[in-house]
Amino acid sequence: MAYVYLDHNATTPLDEGVLVAMMPFLQECYGNASSRHEFGTVARKAVERAREQVAALVGVDPPQVVFTCGGTEANNLFIKGAAGYLKPRQIAVSAIEHPCVAKSAQELARTGWKLRKLAVDQDGIIDVTDIDAALQECTGIVSVMLANNETGALQDIAAVAEKARVAGAVMHTDAVQALGKVAIDFRALNVHALTLSAHKIHGPKGAGALVHDKRTSFRPLLSGGGHERGLRSGTENVPAIVGFGVACELAASRMRDFTQRILGMREMLEHGLAGRGAVIFSKNTTRIPNTSYFAFSGIDGETLVIELDKAGYAVASGAACSSTSTEPSATLLAMGVVPELARGAVRVSLGHGNMFEQINSFLRTLDFVLLKLKRLTAIAV
Repeated sequence: MAYVYLDHNATTPLDEGVLVAMMPFLQECYGNASSRHEFGTVARKAVERAREQVAALVGVDPPQVVFTCGGTEANNLFIKGAAGYLKPRQIAVSAIEHPCVAKSAQELARTGWKLRKLAVDQDGIIDVTDIDAALQECTGIVSVMLANNETGALQDIAAVAEKARVAGAVMHTDAVQALGKVAIDFRALNVHALTLSAHKIHGPKGAGALVHDKRTSFRPLLSGGGHERGLRSGTENVPAIVGFGVACELAASRMRDFTQRILGMREMLEHGLAGRGAVIFSKNTTRIPNTSYFAFSGIDGETLVIELDKAGYAVASGAACSSTSTEPSATLLAMGVVPELARGAVRVSLGHGNMFEQINSFLRTLDFVLLKLKRLTAIAV
């Protein structure tokens, strides 16, 4: 049985071209990028080339890119780092943020900041009136993700950023799930900072970036040797950074095909899901093209994920970072989905390696799995 991977929002397979680019820096070119001898010079040039590649994908100058170990660190770095330059006031984050943003904001709330969660509508889109109401209070930081990791819903970040700037707040967006799936233009988004991660675009785990406005100040989280212009101390993970850069170049070259082909697969999938009675979340709003989040009434999502795994299909019951939680998706609850239905949520996230025939076979397998689960439910009753 060929196993089919349909969980690309959790992570993506490492691209062969990325691995080839990384290998020399895992073997013979192993110098520390801060060393002044030839080994170090080779490593430093590789890091700076990767910085150029990442910067090009989001339309910024290379010095605006700070390398981190991933998206979680980058989000923490900006939210906590920007707060370090401000007096405690309000931080406003959407009710559907990734835990690394939501929990960073909660930590600030324990140090004198006031946490305000911005409401979303039934499709997971920020409520504009709630933003206006929130910004009536003195606000230091606003953070709203560009693409939701569960539903795939895209926010109008530029509009939110304009309101934040008028209110005198710094604006941050977690762009991890949007990278490589839709075009990202830092200047057009009008934000002060955004975060990225390599392993969501067929790059290696262990590399991410904070992209920031040149005029926005934030304090480093780590004390040390002053790497990354003093903003992120720690010896650079040269192989991972090199891989990140190459992955960004590949993402730029593939984006048009990704959008057209993957969107066609998702439409096929969701047509089949709707015909089988699924509720598809955020279907009425613009989403990244690869993501479908759905549920069947009366079917437990975690159980469905396990049965599909046994049948050879890797899907998710929510965000990978919170997969150990038995609670319904916080994102769906914020959207007004009843807990019983939210517990049934399953996410399919497509990638470059998926094919139309895999969608057809998935739907056929889903029929057998749903029938089995419904029979078990009937027996239990």
